[in-house]
Amino acid sequence: MSLYEHVFLARQDISAQQAEGLQQTFRSLIEENGGKVGKTEYWGLKSLTYRIKKNRKAHYTLMNIDAPHEAVAEMERQMGLSTDVIRFLTIRVDEHEDGPSAMMRRSDRDDRDGRGDRGDRGDRGDRGDRGDRGERRGPRRDRDHAPREPRAETAEAKDNAGGGEQSE
Repeated sequence: MSLYEHVFLARQDISAQQAEGLQQTFRSLIEENGGKVGKTEYWGLKSLTYRIKKNRKAHYTLMNIDAPHEAVAEMERQMGLSTDVIRFLTIRVDEHEDGPSAMMRRSDRDDRDGRGDRGDRGDRGDRGDRGDRGERRGPRRDRDHAPREPRAETAEAKDNAGGGEQSE
């Protein structure tokens, strides 16, 4: 049997429990066809980069699958028919990753305090007092030019500006 990592996105308007129910449905489908599902992770409701089938958010779920190709193909067929699944991706892998996936580890990084690895910047004393700039007034030098002259109106433009009146 082959090893697969499978991620599917469920519509934003279903509940988290319904997304878990979809996961259980697909798990039982794999097991009925001679496979087994190892680790499953529910990543939560996340924003999409772009709209997919009129959805701006989706419930993300990961499943590590050890099953024959036919079982995975049947699961993908069922996902294609489901109105709750908006996108899915199955990748064949050499081995499953132990421990939490990268998406679950990312939440550990978010627990950093303050500004992360930039440290405490303090009063930014290295910039000086900035009093040496002088007084700021007027536009920047690269934009310092005379205003444009108004364009002369042509006879044709004056005729068109008359509001559609026709002269006889």
